[in-house]
This record gives sequence, C-alpha cells and structure tokens, in this order.
Amino acid sequence: MEHLRGKVVICGIGSTLRSDDWIGSLLASRIHGKVPYIVYDAGSSPENYLGKIIKDKPDTVVLVDAVDFGGLPGEFRVVEPEDIQTVNFFSTHNASISLAINYLKADLQAVIIVLIIQPKSIAFGDTMSPEVTKTFDMLEEWFLGNK
Repeated sequence: MEHLRGKVVICGIGSTLRSDDWIGSLLASRIHGKVPYIVYDAGSSPENYLGKIIKDKPDTVVLVDAVDFGGLPGEFRVVEPEDIQTVNFFSTHNASISLAINYLKADLQAVIIVLIIQPKSIAFGDTMSPEVTKTFDMLEEWFLGNK
C-alpha cells in the first residue's frame, strides 16, 4: 500500500470463530481510535457496513481480509478489486466481499484497496497461527506508524 489518500475508511473483515480468519477484524479493532481514519470492524458481515461507508464519502476504502490465495501462511498482498472477482481465491466471505466491492463501486468514486492475508487455518478456534500473528503485528505497526 503506497499511500492512504484523502478521507480513508478501513474495513476489517473476519470471523472471530475461525482461527486466522479474524485477522482483518482484529486489526480494525486494534487500530480503531488510534489512526486518523474511519475504521470499521465488520466481522463476517461486511455488507452490514456498506451504507455507513457510502455515507462517509471516502476517497479511499481499504478492505482487510484473510483469503486463501495459495501463498505461504502470513503472506499478504494488495490486490485490485477486480482480482477478487476473477481469481479463484477462497475466503469464508468471498461472495460477500465481491458483492461489497461491486456495491461500493456503484455508489462511490473512491479508490478501493483490498489487502488479503494468507491464513494457515480457518478451522474453528480462537487462536491465530504464529505466521499470521507475525503479519498482524507488522500490519498493526505499519498502520499506527502512518497516522
């Protein structure tokens, strides 16, 4: 992510019941109130936050989610919104994140950034793997350092 420009909304996505899947949600909850951005912890239902995001009229929207893109556990990528729809990624929110992107694109002129993190496990559990925890720590530090 080069720069977060203008009015920024960060939306963390993830289920707290599925090990590494909750990285987006946890990141949002940890940086909320500590960065000059609007931050939402959307949990596993990002569609419930679309109206709020549109009402905020951001210049940049960052969606953060755990997605199986075949990388190493903890690896992360910034992908174009179109890639979420055209590449065979696996996410517990894949359909909803694609719908969310389309909905936002229809109502906003914002730049949409999708930050995906490769989970090691999305099995039921409340503990992140060491690899994803390391990435979480690095991303949290990056966001807090760019305030």
